[in-house]
Amino acid sequence: MDRWLIAVSFCALAACGDSVTNTDSYELPAGEGWSIAPEGDLNSFFDCLEDKGVALVSAHRGGPYPGYPENAVETMAALMADIPAIMEIDVATSSDGALYLHHDDTLERTTTGEGPADALSWDELSRLSLEDNDGRKTDFAPTYFADALRWAEGRTILQIDFKRTTRYEDVIAEVKNQDAEDRVILIASSTASAAKLHDLLPEAMISLSLDTQSELNRAVAAGVSDDRLLGFTGTEDPRPRLFSILNGRDVEVIFGTLGGRDSIDNDIARSGYEALYADIAAQGADIIATDRPREAYAALKTAGRAPESGQCGVTKGNSN
Repeated sequence: MDRWLIAVSFCALAACGDSVTNTDSYELPAGEGWSIAPEGDLNSFFDCLEDKGVALVSAHRGGPYPGYPENAVETMAALMADIPAIMEIDVATSSDGALYLHHDDTLERTTTGEGPADALSWDELSRLSLEDNDGRKTDFAPTYFADALRWAEGRTILQIDFKRTTRYEDVIAEVKNQDAEDRVILIASSTASAAKLHDLLPEAMISLSLDTQSELNRAVAAGVSDDRLLGFTGTEDPRPRLFSILNGRDVEVIFGTLGGRDSIDNDIARSGYEALYADIAAQGADIIATDRPREAYAALKTAGRAPESGQCGVTKGNSN
């Protein structure tokens, strides 16, 4: 079988001078991978999916599972071999200013390193190994943000969460450098941060927690137009009325089944009622943010609510 190569380079921070490339690589089988490659504006892409009556899965922290750690480009590649999904990632900053994928304030839980996530240089971080969610060491190293963004081109949309060490301006500079404005979603922590992100990168879409129509109105009053927003509507109970209000304002609806022990994901796993994912989509959710992306996609597909190959820029096979 022909195979296609996804090459990932680990470049040193530009401010430090010459770049350094790591020649490690990994492969996916040709003809089996999915891709999400919207043509043009992301808002139009989501409108197309809504018109088709389908919902997308957003893989929390890139969709980790046994043997594949969170926030790793190898994990995202493995997931896209199976299903079409948006990839939610976390961007942290090293001691020398390099942007890399990492969630926690410290290194212990997901890497072989120790101490604060911003205490080591990129050179030191790139020598660590990632650990999966069961604490098993993998062969994968931390992912440089620029490499994740480069890998995602033509393959998927990255939903970017900013860690406390990370400046909006640094992430957006790289997004602009790669002309990636139409293939990222920026996660805002407040209305003020949404307005700042919109000022810095007006072409990008922004995910903002929205519990009421009044909160949407405040975001719009702060300068963020409806068609640049996705509304994250929480993780407790689906709210069809709120979903309807947001969809009526051209705001895509994200609902989270993810979380800790009491998450909807875990409730579904315990009960076996996988169809709940499709029920949530039927109530108006455009994107389901989940720790169980494969299972959520399977449930959406069974109910006829998953995108088919050829719809709206979603394709199976012939990934680059």
